[in-house]
Amino acid sequence: MASTYLTRTNSGTGSTTAATLSMWVKFSNISTDQALWENYSGSGNYLRLRYRSDASLAIQVDLSNSTDVQKITTRKFRDTNAWYHIVLAINLSDSTQEDKYILYVNGVRETSFSTNNNTANTSGNYVGGGNGFNFTIGRHPSDDAYLKGVMSHVHFVDGSALAPTVFGSTDATTGEWKINTSPSITMGTNGFTILKDGNTITDQSSNSNDFTLGGGTLTKTEDCPSNVFCCLNPLEKQGSTLSNGNTTSAYGSGTWKGVASTLAIETGKFYYEAKLVSGSSGQLGIIRADNFPSNIGASNGLETNALGNITGALGVNFADGSVQAAGGSGGTAQGFTVSAGDIVGCAVDGTNNKIYWSKNGVWGNSSNPVDGTNATTIASNLTDYKPLIPAISVNNSTISTNFGNGYFGTTAVSSAGTNASGNGVFEYDVPTGYTALSTKGLNL
Repeated sequence: MASTYLTRTNSGTGSTTAATLSMWVKFSNISTDQALWENYSGSGNYLRLRYRSDASLAIQVDLSNSTDVQKITTRKFRDTNAWYHIVLAINLSDSTQEDKYILYVNGVRETSFSTNNNTANTSGNYVGGGNGFNFTIGRHPSDDAYLKGVMSHVHFVDGSALAPTVFGSTDATTGEWKINTSPSITMGTNGFTILKDGNTITDQSSNSNDFTLGGGTLTKTEDCPSNVFCCLNPLEKQGSTLSNGNTTSAYGSGTWKGVASTLAIETGKFYYEAKLVSGSSGQLGIIRADNFPSNIGASNGLETNALGNITGALGVNFADGSVQAAGGSGGTAQGFTVSAGDIVGCAVDGTNNKIYWSKNGVWGNSSNPVDGTNATTIASNLTDYKPLIPAISVNNSTISTNFGNGYFGTTAVSSAGTNASGNGVFEYDVPTGYTALSTKGLNL
């Protein structure tokens, strides 16, 4: 969301004793303070849920410039590829102070706090959103601590303290916590549901408690709690700056900086795209998983090397279309050069150990990923160390990836190509038999 946030001024008087907030959040930056949600009436009066720079979660209530509640989790939340389901249930009428504010993550109650200051208050108009209070999502008004990530299925229930099982459940097969897409809820006066399907901030409950875009750009993404898409990994990079939900990488001097992604390929056929936004230098390909994290460094990792110069990596060079591996030729040149605005596609056949590249929808070297014509063979120095991870390198350039989200940065694909698997949105046609690298795609 970068500098994007949502806001709404309540017009009705909500409950003074009970409320529930439920949201699914995927963090793209784990080293900065980030506001998730606030009920705010001036700098000294607010109830807020916050992600801290130490990767903990915090609940805080300030009343008349004095802190009434502060609970900071001991547990850290550092997985940038995961959607976290966060539920805050408030019941000030509960006689046990510890139970007045209950925080759940992925269906499990948080019980260990590094700071745990509770309240004796039995009511407060900040709970359900008193008349004149503002709901703010993705920003703290006094310090601009914007959310760095994405949100989905945000529900606020005014008047009830609900269990997380209303909004999520345990998958009987996998044991994973999964989303309930249509929970049965009595919303209450100031209750709302937004970001339920796409990026609409129109209240999707019957209350019509719509939100306003306070700033920034609200971008739709196919990435969601029920289908997590691959993205660039901030834990497996050196030097470059990631943005747009970890889909864009940029570096501004004449040194190569690489970054791997969050999902990997063992078998199966997958397709992804990268757009050269600015500059003229870039590489797109794959790298074997054992290069991370211990091998990141100047000699054999991503610190000062182009992707094609790293042992256990294979990539196409945007400048001349050459295919490079470990500093030498990795295969036949693709016969294209890439300029700013061009889109390079990559099709990886993990089953048959083949890889292909395209420029603006035309496959290089007259190759055909469907029938295997003129493929580049993935050598044993990669296949013996599977899984294979998509990766890019930038050098005085900016590259935006599209692993199926349907966007390059904040720009939607201009005209989506065909996709036989029905998984993901791409600029160009996905070769038959290939799909997006996502949790759904890995299980097709």
